[in-house]
Parts: sequence; structure tokens; C-alpha cells
Amino acid sequence: MTKEMQKKIDDRTAKIAIIGLGYVGLPLAVEFGKIFPTIGFDINQPRVDELKSGIDRTLEVDSDNLKSADKLIYGCDLDSIKDADIYIVTVPTPIDKYNTPDLTPLLKSSETVGKTLAKGNIVIYESTVYPGCTEEDCVPVLEKHSGLKFNVDFFCGYSPERINPGDKEHTVTKIKKVTSGSTPEIGKVVDALYNTVIVAGTHLASCLRVAEAAKVIENSQRDINIAFVNELSKIFGLMGIDTLEVLEAAGSKWNFLPFRPGLVGGHCIGVDPYYLTHKAQSLGYHPEIILAGRRINDGMGEHVASEVVKLMIKKGHRVKGAKVLILGITFKENCPDIRNSRAIDVIEELNDYGCAVTVHDPWADAAEVKAEYGVELAPMPADTADIDAVVLAVAHHQFKEFDFSTINRARTVLYDIKSLLGKDVDGRL
Repeated sequence: MTKEMQKKIDDRTAKIAIIGLGYVGLPLAVEFGKIFPTIGFDINQPRVDELKSGIDRTLEVDSDNLKSADKLIYGCDLDSIKDADIYIVTVPTPIDKYNTPDLTPLLKSSETVGKTLAKGNIVIYESTVYPGCTEEDCVPVLEKHSGLKFNVDFFCGYSPERINPGDKEHTVTKIKKVTSGSTPEIGKVVDALYNTVIVAGTHLASCLRVAEAAKVIENSQRDINIAFVNELSKIFGLMGIDTLEVLEAAGSKWNFLPFRPGLVGGHCIGVDPYYLTHKAQSLGYHPEIILAGRRINDGMGEHVASEVVKLMIKKGHRVKGAKVLILGITFKENCPDIRNSRAIDVIEELNDYGCAVTVHDPWADAAEVKAEYGVELAPMPADTADIDAVVLAVAHHQFKEFDFSTINRARTVLYDIKSLLGKDVDGRL
């Protein structure tokens, strides 16, 4: 079976099905669709219809690039993927309100694949999971719905996604890819498959669990480092020391890591650590550093709101009914992705203080924001004269171009979460 699959990859005849066409799945489907017969599968019919018409609302793939994938087709039904040789699952792996991993999309996708799985097929997972998830959670579902036996009739791979939404430089083909297989032979086949499209090269891990663990610690490491500088920001704030000046001074040493304080959102850094801690706790180990970092970062929205309120009081504003303008609600700059945006923490906390909060974001989809967070987006005010506070939450290029000198600084508090405006602000992290 291994030799047959390798030959199909070499001949570019292997049929690939990408399950999930979001920020991860679509760019991958497009690249494979340039050289392999590829089916992009998603249960969201409107999403599929838009892609068929050459529109990607995530803005990750432009229309010309979509059209260049001349071997890529789209589908929503099981029949569209029944003849695939290789399935690549790229669905989201979120957490619930208790910060517990929610494997529902992953297991539902495994069920879908299991219903069409055939002998000799390979199922590769890219979704972020805890070590062991592929074999312990996904494989039993595949076996149940296919009637096939793992590592006898079908095989698995794990190749963690490293998509950075909104980044037009580090695109999917330009980021080194970790690969793995459920047997050493399958690992080589999976590695060979990705090497057909990943120009940055690959790193073949020894087994699925190593690849799964590598992914989950990538973002946990970043989360802990950002938590450290967020805590420094709080400490130096109490001391009256400018945090950015301290970090710039410390950064003069060659091996100092250049992290900056801020809100930690998105579908990776603010989520992945909980997958690792969940697994650790299931084994009887309570991870202290990782969870401490999560507590600090999850509390930064409340901290920012508190600082803004204090600054408004110092300028003589009545907090209840105070007009506050929040600039940005996406989780990062120049990207429409609102998943796990922590700007919402600032908004909700200011609402709890009784402030009248207005939110403007030129990148976010108003309907998505309303559905996800219950927040109505507003246009940029033509006049900021009666606004009591402006909070720069996301560094969109439109905000970089905005003339903040038009704001009456004697009256209006200007708080810069992103440290975009230099020192001439009332507050920043």
C-alpha cells in the first residue's frame, strides 16, 4: 500500500480531499489543487458557493490564486470526497467557556471521513490537539464508521498547521512544515506529499505524538513569554516606569527575546495552551507555569479597562455614560479574523462600568461580530470632540494613517494598547 501511494504522489495522481475550508484549509487546498486532483470540502454551503465564484472572505487567498488551482473543485456532500486517496482534516479545535478542549468539529469530521474511507487511504490531521489525540480520539471514530482497521487497512498522519492569518509574507508554502505518520513508512509518504508544495521544506517527526506535542508547545511558549511582559507592564506601571523603554533597553542584549505586552487572542496562542494543560491534568499533573501565563493574559482586558477608567476620572469625566471609542475588534491587525478576540474583554468590562462604548473596525464583518459577540460595529466618527476616551486595540493600517492629533487631548483619554503612537498618549501597556 505504501509503494502504491508513493507512486500516486510521484505521478501527481493522488486524489486529495481537504476537510474544512477556513484560514488553514483553503490555502492548503489551493496549493495542492495546482498539482493534484483536489476536492475542497466544507459543510458551509454559502462558503463553498463563494469560493466557486472566486471570493474568499477570509482574504487569505486572492481571486487570481484561487483560479490558478485548476485541479481544485469544491463540494459539500459525501459523494464529492468518496474517491479520495488522502484526507487532510483542517477544522478548528476551540475551547468551551470552561477552557476545556472542544473536539466536536474534529470528531464530526472524522465521522464524515470514516463514512467514505477505503483501504489504503491516509487521513492526515492538521488541527491543533493535545499529544495522543489522533490515535486516542480520532482513530476510533474512523474505525467505527469505516469498519476498517487502523495501520492495517488505513493509516494516519499529523502535520500541524502554521498559518499566520493576514501574513502575506509567511504563507503556507513558505513556512517549514512538521510531518509525521502512524508508521515510519507512512511518515515518509506524508513527508513526500507535503514536500510537493512546501518550498520551505519539512521536518519529519518520529511519530504522531511528537508532531502533536511540537505544535501545542509552539504557541504555549509564546503565550508564556507574552504573559511575562504583560506582568512586567503591570509592575512597571505601578512604579511609573515606561515598559517599552525598559524592553528596548533590555533588547540591546543580543539574546533578549523581543516580546511586547498586549491582548492575547486568536485561535492559537490563547487556545492551544489549554489543550496541553487538559492532557496534563488528565494524567494527574497540574501545570503551574502554563496556567499562570493563561491567567495573566486572560486578565489583560480587565486591566486595560480599569486603567482607562482611572484616566477618565483623572480628567474629570463621569464614568457612567462616558463615551468610549474602541478602535479594532479583530484578534490582530489587517485581518478580518475575529475568533477569540480579546478586545471584547475590554469592551465588556467598560460596559460593566456603565460606559457608552462604540466599536469601529474597518476589517471585521459586521454580521459576524454581531453574531459572535453581540456588538454592533459603527463607522468612524467624523467628530471626536464629545468622546471621553479612545482605545486603540488593533493596529490596522487605517489607524496608523489616522491623524490622532485631531483628538482634544485636554479632554479625551487616549489609550494605546498596541504602542503604535509613541509616548504622546495618556496610557499604554
